[in-house]
Amino acid sequence: MAAKLKKGDKVVVLAGKDKGKQGEIQTVDPKAGKAVVEGLNIAIRHMKQSQSNQGGRQSKAMPIDLSNLAIVDANGKATRVGFRVEDGKKVRFAKTTGDVI
Repeated sequence: MAAKLKKGDKVVVLAGKDKGKQGEIQTVDPKAGKAVVEGLNIAIRHMKQSQSNQGGRQSKAMPIDLSNLAIVDANGKATRVGFRVEDGKKVRFAKTTGDVI
């Protein structure tokens, strides 16, 4: 299946504790169907001290299911993603506005 959401896309959370918040995708795991969004779904992790790490309680962004994310269109609203062929290339477009993403 084609990737509807990619690294660097601005998305809004549709469900969960961060519902309505927006952020940028840092990583996508298509096999697991999850993505890490910058500053969202934060959990506290207890880290052991090392040479490169001070240790203690540290915040970490945890993965969110792709079904709970929607891309943000030019108007700042959540939209679904469609595909079409333009000039022989397959492109993603926002269903609400029709703009190419």
